[in-house]
Amino acid sequence: MRRRPGIGGLQNAAAARDQYRLLGENVAKVRTDLMKEQLATFRSQLEEFACKHKNDIRKNPAFRSQFHEMCTKIGVDPLASNKGFWAELLGIGDFYYELGVQIVEICLATRPHNGGLINLHELCNLLRKRRKSDREAVSEDDCLRAISKLKALGNGFEVISVGKKKLVRSVPTELNKDHNEILELAQAQGFVTIDEVERRLSWTPGRAIDTLDTLLDEGLAMIDDGHRDGKRRYWFPCVSTIASTVGADT
Repeated sequence: MRRRPGIGGLQNAAAARDQYRLLGENVAKVRTDLMKEQLATFRSQLEEFACKHKNDIRKNPAFRSQFHEMCTKIGVDPLASNKGFWAELLGIGDFYYELGVQIVEICLATRPHNGGLINLHELCNLLRKRRKSDREAVSEDDCLRAISKLKALGNGFEVISVGKKKLVRSVPTELNKDHNEILELAQAQGFVTIDEVERRLSWTPGRAIDTLDTLLDEGLAMIDDGHRDGKRRYWFPCVSTIASTVGADT
């Protein structure tokens, strides 16, 4: 018959557990301190890199994107504030603040045309035309970073994916799966018909009409009844391949 452990054995086991716990805490602290030291070193090296290449960071969009990726990997956000070291050194806080303001203005100017949903590529082109006299070039990555800071304004101003395209939404309209499927279908030629929606998506007439009417009410679609075949076309400026010049001179 096995003897049950006595009080001394239990005390020894408890003491051993306490020792293992303390040892584990010490190891964790050493690792944490080492990581903090490494991060501090990385930040210092990143600052030196930024000082050395600040002109390239400000003027070269591809280089600027790579710099942001480096910052993200070590937990540094140069856009967290337009004050402080990064703003004084690079001026990128002010750069993205100005870019955000211009994005808002373009979205407002084009809203009557596209209902508050604009293709990211088109938005970038309008920004470049507006900023053509500026020294700093603008990339889609710059636009995405500026838009991410606009979320502080509340609903709206976010990037959504429809098929292979990215669209910038500047109104609090919620698009469901049906809306996205029609927008994706319209990418091929810029418009859809009710017959096409029924055939390509295997929808009932009621579902197709209801979804298209909602998109019309939200200002995302326009009606074209001027074709010989008599079929109504629903145009979507936000995904149309026809380049829009609306807002280019705003």
